[in-house]
Amino acid sequence: MRDDSISAEQRSAGQPGAEQSSAVHRAEQRSAVRDAKYLLAYLLPAAAFAGLYFRGVWSPGSFYLAFVIIPLLELVIPPNVENLPETEENQLAKSRFFDYLLYLNAPVLYGLLYYFATILKSGVALSGFELVGLTLNLGIMAGAIGINVAHELGHRPGRFDQLMARILLLPSLYLHFNIEHNRGHHKHVATDADPASARKGENIYAFWWRSVSGSYLNAWRIEAERLHKLGFPVWSWRNEMLQFQAIQLVWLGGIAFFFGWTVLLFAVLVAMGGILLLESVNYIEHYGLRRRLQASGRYEPVSPRHSWNSDHQLGRIFLYELTRHSDHHYKASRKYQVLRHLEESPQLPVGYPASIVLSLAPPLWFRMMDGRVPEVVE
Repeated sequence: MRDDSISAEQRSAGQPGAEQSSAVHRAEQRSAVRDAKYLLAYLLPAAAFAGLYFRGVWSPGSFYLAFVIIPLLELVIPPNVENLPETEENQLAKSRFFDYLLYLNAPVLYGLLYYFATILKSGVALSGFELVGLTLNLGIMAGAIGINVAHELGHRPGRFDQLMARILLLPSLYLHFNIEHNRGHHKHVATDADPASARKGENIYAFWWRSVSGSYLNAWRIEAERLHKLGFPVWSWRNEMLQFQAIQLVWLGGIAFFFGWTVLLFAVLVAMGGILLLESVNYIEHYGLRRRLQASGRYEPVSPRHSWNSDHQLGRIFLYELTRHSDHHYKASRKYQVLRHLEESPQLPVGYPASIVLSLAPPLWFRMMDGRVPEVVE
């Protein structure tokens, strides 16, 4: 009788432990599913590959997924404003899995570019639609898995991350982005001093020109100021802008040498596509938002109120959480997998892909957005 009693007590004591173990297991399963969702981002380069392989009507590949399918799905899939528990943030931020997801984009991007170059060099007959579609297809890749991923890595201090960022920026001929974005845009965001912050009422086509030219000139100025403070001459090999121009010329020269002048022309067009995709994202991220100029003559500190946020789930996944842009500007060192929804940040009514499409029709964009832009209280 006593033995049975002890056995029952042991079973009773062990039951909560079993339930706790089961709960931990379920939590781990949910965590694995949550983390694995970023693998869906590779559907975009898979669509690009399909465009290259099947060609014909499928040539635009990634365009169909990025700017047709995703915007339509985000009309029915609700945004998710849930944040990670603080207890999980540190663990997730240290996970190398999320770093490897970024690094893998480099060989994928260069593999797609090589495939495109070999198709062009082969002399296979391509229709006008196919040439335009394939170029658009690869331009989206240069921007989405090139510049976008480089943006995330470029904020990290490690040498390998910095190298990977530059490798991913090279096909878009936008190596200066690291300089201007990190030391210019983040400092002057939401002010007229920042060419990458769109003004209220400014259409995207005027913004493209102002941001591309202004960012390039700003990068030269920022680098000159850095060298001046260090006591080095501007026109020396220590100037990263000079290094970047040389690297980009070698890149273009190598394409011309190995693949010919026709492929070189399309490489430049692909780079332009990547650049315009980046600048379209810049346009919607800060459209009309302005920091208040204080009595001291300085602008108020950057806050979550100075970037448009989007919690639409597909855009978050395919752009590696770039759409939670308010938290990124609030703390640029925070890794993409732990970016948060912040209540005070202004919210886009649609996701980033749909916003880009709408911005290409300025009257529609102004009608949707101008009434949402908060007034700056002096």
